[in-house]
This record gives sequence, C-alpha cells and structure tokens, in this order.
Amino acid sequence: MAGAMRSAPVIMVPRDVQGRGVSAAAVRAMGDIARRHGLQALIAPVRPNWKERYPLVPVERCACWRRPDGWLFDPWMRVHERIGAAVLKPEPLSLRMTGTTTEWADWTGMTFPESGDYWFPGGLATIHIDRERDRGSYWEPNVWMRHTL
Repeated sequence: MAGAMRSAPVIMVPRDVQGRGVSAAAVRAMGDIARRHGLQALIAPVRPNWKERYPLVPVERCACWRRPDGWLFDPWMRVHERIGAAVLKPEPLSLRMTGTTTEWADWTGMTFPESGDYWFPGGLATIHIDRERDRGSYWEPNVWMRHTL
C-alpha cells in the first residue's frame, strides 16, 4: 500500500449543527481512517458551498479566491485547508445530473418556459434545458483537494 491514495466519500452536516466544528471533525476522522490503513494521502472532491452565490463565475476562478487573511474564500474549502489540504484542481464537469423538464421543475421549484440556460437555487452552475428533447442537464463542479497524511 506504499504511496496509496483514496478518495474521500461525501460529508453532509445537517444545517442545525453547522458551525460547531462537526465538518472539520468528520474530515479529520476520514484522514485518521485512511492513515490507519496505511494510506499516505486522502483526495477529497470538495463541493465549494459558496459557489452557489456565484453560479456564473467559473469554478477555476472562484476556487482560487482568498480572504484578506489569506485563507480560501469558500468556507468548506477553508475547512479542508485549515486541516492541511491543498487545492489540486478545480473540476467544472465533476458530476452530471440529467432529467426531464418536469423532473427539473419538481427538483428546483421552477418553471422552464423555453430552452436555454437557467440558474436554480442551490446550483453551483446553470442547468441547460432543452424543451424540444424534454431534457435538463446540469454539470456540478467541485474542487479536488489533497490531504497529506
């Protein structure tokens, strides 16, 4: 297993306990598990949660934004950085989600009257709606970060 790396699974923290250090503890726990298994690094596909505020800005740009104190701008990326992770690569086409126009209307609470690109609440990028094909397609971006163990 020398030199081996694994990818982190998803971490989801309920809103009512966010801001209490639970997410950092979860990331540290994943690192501890990986270390016990002899891994030297943990790769995390991080969903930059403030990207939804800037859906038209490419993830390649906003992943590099820094606060005046030097830390990464995005809170979830900053959690990883404070634990020691480094940004490897922003990935604009990380997870593809497709559905019918009706499904996207149900999922987003929106109506899509014509084909085109739309922003939707919680989306990190725009969704492309094709009314003629009755299809909506969305590419969720993420930022790959590396934790050296």
